[in-house]
Amino acid sequence: MDAQETVKAKSTFREYAEAILMALVLALFIRTFMVQAFKIPSGSMIPTLQIGDHILVNKLSYGLRMPFLERYLLAYDKPDPGDVVVFIFPEDRSKDFIKRVVGVAGDTVEIRSKKVYINGKEALDPHAHFAGYDPQAGPMGGGDDYGPKVVPENHIFVMGDNRDRSYDSRFWGYVNLNDVRGKAFLIYWSWDGNDRWVRWERLGSIIR
Repeated sequence: MDAQETVKAKSTFREYAEAILMALVLALFIRTFMVQAFKIPSGSMIPTLQIGDHILVNKLSYGLRMPFLERYLLAYDKPDPGDVVVFIFPEDRSKDFIKRVVGVAGDTVEIRSKKVYINGKEALDPHAHFAGYDPQAGPMGGGDDYGPKVVPENHIFVMGDNRDRSYDSRFWGYVNLNDVRGKAFLIYWSWDGNDRWVRWERLGSIIR
């Protein structure tokens, strides 16, 4: 290989290296500020989300979060009742949870015999699912009745759609808005059980 071919080979290698580096930087930027992927490990959001669903979360839904500081640099919106959100679990900040927003700041939340009431009126609750209590789940049955309690400023009250089998705000309290990572919007992949059968019908489903 002569000098000219050596220079050309180095130039080609450099172009590929720069392209790969730029792709990595772009992917890191997107994951940090825009969109992040999560896997659903439990059945607390059944039937909306199944165990083995892989979802995308829009991290810009409510504002611009500062990485590592775990707070919003710029907040231009707030979660609405019905939004499915990913947030830092208040009891263990190394974990992320996903639940549905039921009440926002100032709302009086009450649950009577599994029915949700917001500000004294029975709430439209089309996503609620009752599969019966798991005897190994401990105190879940205590969620049949709750409140009334007022959601504090800068917080939300969240519940899993699988009401009988969800560990949520009924048990551990409210979610600080600064801990909301974003709004779930898409199922991009889904495995069915240990045999790893693809749930083709779920791919590309919008999360509502």
